[in-house]
Amino acid sequence: MKNGKLGVCLIGAGRAGMIHAVNFRAQVPNAYLAAVVEPSDAARAEACSTLGIETSYADYKDALANPEIDAVVIVTPTKYHCEIALAAAAAGKHILCEKPMAMTEEECILMEEAAKKHKVKLQVAFMRRFDTSFVEAKRIVESGDIGDVVMVRSNTRGPSTPKPWMYDISKSNGPLAEVNSHDIDTLRWFTGSEYAFLYAIGGNYRCPDAKKDYPDFYDNVVLVAGFKNGMQGMIDGAQGVKYGYDARVEILGTKGCIFLGRTQERPIQVCTDNMKRYDEFTNSWRFLFKDAYLEEDKAFADCVLNDTEPLVTGYDGRMAVKIVNAGNLSIARKEVIVL
Repeated sequence: MKNGKLGVCLIGAGRAGMIHAVNFRAQVPNAYLAAVVEPSDAARAEACSTLGIETSYADYKDALANPEIDAVVIVTPTKYHCEIALAAAAAGKHILCEKPMAMTEEECILMEEAAKKHKVKLQVAFMRRFDTSFVEAKRIVESGDIGDVVMVRSNTRGPSTPKPWMYDISKSNGPLAEVNSHDIDTLRWFTGSEYAFLYAIGGNYRCPDAKKDYPDFYDNVVLVAGFKNGMQGMIDGAQGVKYGYDARVEILGTKGCIFLGRTQERPIQVCTDNMKRYDEFTNSWRFLFKDAYLEEDKAFADCVLNDTEPLVTGYDGRMAVKIVNAGNLSIARKEVIVL
């Protein structure tokens, strides 16, 4: 470590990757951005220019040989997560892995075992657990102010249509992974329990180009679940909704309810003389959870430097992947999956 600060390498300079990079570049007090890995020459050059750093690599393996790098943030397509995490652990680098953790539960187990074997930290990036409103809701649930939790409902709907590579469920694990991993974890977190059974339905309503070659692709999904402690859960996810980025949660208890989620980008509402009212719907998760990403990155650096357990573990990531795969199986078979 340089001057007692954690040297962090970003692997994958896409949209989410750059959020982490900007945080580690200047906003995480006990860490610094040591390097960037990005196979695209143009994207790599642009990232280095934006971030004001010189050290970069096209291949993550070259970065892992750099002794100044203490930790990596993996923000690549999901199918590469396991491979990179195993190599990083073997090189003694701590790991912050974006969601979904991996493609299968088996890959997640390999990642957990590698981190344990090589004595490195493995944190999964469920940033909503670090959002101030989610943290406050968790405190209220634990205080008993709304009684016993009965049901948790969570939705994530994105405005943009999926990238073509996402049409292949075998490569992307579908919207349940790409869109709803956070919702799956949210239900686990607020119920304090594991999924016991689930039933999911999916359909393609907005992506006609995918129907011929990828008939199993869905851009809209609804999942209902029962938990081992008797609580109930509901998730809905959608891509290409156009109207904005929509992430909301309801936690229903025996004595009350908590409503989470901010839909307005600016706290302004306009009323006109035609008796119409309008406001602006937020259009990006990058705006909505900007502060949560920063708190997540700070927590990762702290757990490494203080040798404490990550607040979101590999087990948490694995349980979400397990539900993604079970949900996809339920959609394909049109039946309830018992876990």
